[in-house]
Amino acid sequence: MSVNPKTISSDEPFFGHKACPGCGGALAVRLILKILGERAVAVLPAGCMSAVGFNFPQLCFGCNAAISTFAGTASMLAGIAAGFRAQGITDFKAVGFAGDGGTADIGIQALSGAIDRNDDILYVCYDNEAYMNTGVQKSSLTPYGAATTTTPAGKRLRGNLSEKKNMFEIVAAHGIGYAATASVGYLPDLLKKAEKAASIKGTRYLHVIAPCPSGWGIKTDETLDAAKEMVDCGLWYLAEYEHGAFTLNRDPKAFGSVRDYLKRQKRFAALTDEDIEFITKTRDAKWKFIRENFRRAG
Repeated sequence: MSVNPKTISSDEPFFGHKACPGCGGALAVRLILKILGERAVAVLPAGCMSAVGFNFPQLCFGCNAAISTFAGTASMLAGIAAGFRAQGITDFKAVGFAGDGGTADIGIQALSGAIDRNDDILYVCYDNEAYMNTGVQKSSLTPYGAATTTTPAGKRLRGNLSEKKNMFEIVAAHGIGYAATASVGYLPDLLKKAEKAASIKGTRYLHVIAPCPSGWGIKTDETLDAAKEMVDCGLWYLAEYEHGAFTLNRDPKAFGSVRDYLKRQKRFAALTDEDIEFITKTRDAKWKFIRENFRRAG
């Protein structure tokens, strides 16, 4: 486990794409493909990364890559893995990159089936917390209070009224061999987990927070800061699930300000003090559960 930002490959497996400036999803795809190397075969459903990575006549992937149906990321990966095995090929890395909607909503059935079969695939959810590619609509991973085009916010409307689905724990509940959460704001942690996932056989799952400046309402140079701040204020946690147990990779002694994190983003502009208090209390309850049920790394 030696890869870090200084030793990572200088090859660019995801280059020349048309992603928006500051795109967290594009950064996650680029770095994870650097870990997997040229024997990776990528599958991407309808979403931001397929829209920006396949622009005729230019393919922006340095490895083999294909677009799947919106619901079929995991099932296409399973088919690719089966095809390689049938040919006696073992040195491949079948990897899928799907957004939060393509994972937690539209693609969850195929992902659940792949985990049940323990297909030899790596599934990566780059989570920007809405359907960004089609105009910022709510997904089941959109957080409470966020304004989207389908959950508008203003004087009378409160934005999204449901809480973010916990996909990491849903995946872990399947008894998957390896699953982890990560954030582009903590790149060494992300690289370590991608490298670990690449070394394991069977179904693996990485859930990466990847801010979208246009959807979140932040500046294009604030992507990494927002992704880091989300972890530091306790609204996202870095953890792993392996061998039937949860491990917490980072346990802050004190949390950063939830208010400051939310108020830097235009999507939370309509939040009231009561909303922020509710979000903070929800965070505290979640961390009480984590600290009682997750072991500490190291």
